[in-house]
Amino acid sequence: MSRRKTERLLNLVVCLLATRRYLTAEQIRQAVPGYPEGDEAFKRMFERDKEELRELGIPIEMGSDGDEEPGYRIQRQAYELPEIQVARDEAAVLGLAARVWQRASLAEAASGALLKLRAAGVDTDEVASLGIEPRVGTDDPAFPALWRAVRDRRPVAFEYQGVGRSAPQRRHLEPWGVVNRHGRWYVAGHDRDRGEARVFRLSRIRGDVTADGPAGTVTVPEGVDVREVVTSMGGTAPGRRTATVRLRHGAADGIRRWAANIRRDDDAWDLAELTFAEVDQFADYLAGFADDVVVIEPPDVRDAMIQHLKAVCQ
Repeated sequence: MSRRKTERLLNLVVCLLATRRYLTAEQIRQAVPGYPEGDEAFKRMFERDKEELRELGIPIEMGSDGDEEPGYRIQRQAYELPEIQVARDEAAVLGLAARVWQRASLAEAASGALLKLRAAGVDTDEVASLGIEPRVGTDDPAFPALWRAVRDRRPVAFEYQGVGRSAPQRRHLEPWGVVNRHGRWYVAGHDRDRGEARVFRLSRIRGDVTADGPAGTVTVPEGVDVREVVTSMGGTAPGRRTATVRLRHGAADGIRRWAANIRRDDDAWDLAELTFAEVDQFADYLAGFADDVVVIEPPDVRDAMIQHLKAVCQ
């Protein structure tokens, strides 16, 4: 549905809810933006809009006030939801979920859902008493497209930079779900290239995620738990490792405060040892110091940093 049509339907609902009397078709055309001037064109569009709203469960009532021309309205009692009964622990979970998404691309939807709950008298602030402050980021550019693909059950294709690969490879996936595991996002699904279930880390996807088939053609196999798939195929907690980097004299103070051991290498550089857990996040941090840091080892961190710097230069 286009944005213009969505706005027109929303304005129509607000208009019919706000009136206590029946509004004629002409009054609706004057009050609701987006309808054409011609009588026949307006009639056809208005009829389609009424049918679409009724299919959505919105009760548009037709009638008249005395001897006046028949018109339309929405009875508030028929439109409103019944009283929502949410237990204290359920409200806490809803509030927690909204806070998890507060920095994500779904933040607007989460805020709207909470607003509706509060309007119905449901208090969702109990989560503060749980002592939990979730922090889930969705900085990966691939996240919105993959989330939509999972929602629409649509196959996708993308370029994927695997660990140890010198160049990204084209992958074709039937996505089953997008899962956060230990602060990282993964998509799991059926890999068409390999003919089996696979898991891909979103931070390693390069470029755009594109549709690779019609919506409604992806089916999650019965009994498959996407989170278990991610856990068993790459979503485990990373272990701590050590990296050796060269630091330019008098620079990269942030890295120096982090380093466990620093020693002189030559007249221009020092050698530092740093512990890390996640390759991409670590390389991204180091890349922020540009030419003041050079990764010596391990090779996967060095390759990841090179990829980060190349991406910035493109």
